[in-house]
Amino acid sequence: METDATEPAKPMSNRATLIMVVVAVLFVLIPFLFWRGTWFGRTLSDAQISEYLANSEKPRETQHALAQISERMSRGDPAIKQWYPQILALADHPLPELRLTVAWLMGQDHASDEFHERLLALLRDPYPLVRRNAALALAGFGDPTARAELRAMLGPFTVKTDDEGILTNRLAPGDVVDRNTLLGRVAVEGREEPAEIRSPLPGVVREQLLADGAVVQTGDDVTLLEPSAQHVYEALRALYLVGTLEDLEDVRRFLKPGEHMPASVSEQARLTSEQIRRNAGL
Repeated sequence: METDATEPAKPMSNRATLIMVVVAVLFVLIPFLFWRGTWFGRTLSDAQISEYLANSEKPRETQHALAQISERMSRGDPAIKQWYPQILALADHPLPELRLTVAWLMGQDHASDEFHERLLALLRDPYPLVRRNAALALAGFGDPTARAELRAMLGPFTVKTDDEGILTNRLAPGDVVDRNTLLGRVAVEGREEPAEIRSPLPGVVREQLLADGAVVQTGDDVTLLEPSAQHVYEALRALYLVGTLEDLEDVRRFLKPGEHMPASVSEQARLTSEQIRRNAGL
């Protein structure tokens, strides 16, 4: 369900077409990889969808129901609105994988004021992928509120530790990481097994901020990650819709392909930069 980052967005003829572009790009951040190998293609009845949404203690089933709603939403099925209250309720679920799926799903109905309002709230979510899905979805609404989060997708991300103890790094600068990649371990006094530091986002290790053997406290910065090419690409596509001159400097940093950035990223940066300037009358 991921988009193809090799095809840059083309200049669009009207706002509606632009909105549809962002609907498509949201697929890059959906969390189905959390349950890699799980198949959600089996058709569910309305009763099963209602049951699966209500029983969020079984998150795979809830994911299955959300995937089915998305499929029916793409077909324009009006019956899906019966589940909107349950979808909105899941935006508060303690499991971030469900919250970020809901953020992705709510971005597919730009006529829903309730979804729009809830996405604004999800911009304050503590989990970065939830915020990013919400930001991309809001761009689909034509709402520029999430521009700061979209710019954050273009920059480095600092990973912090949740534990206190002795740090051991696992990776080196230049290593590519995926979501949940193990970055390091913390030997915690009184624990038999060390605590793990895992990446909340895909990216590339720019720098290990502390040396092996450093004593860390909860909340200390431990790893600086460069953004992944796919996240940069999607943020640029979203800024094509809602970007302003204030965003132009961040966009222009990607006009030249970098070591971990394909040519499609620089092409999208060019298109986004041009669109921002057109919107500003330049």
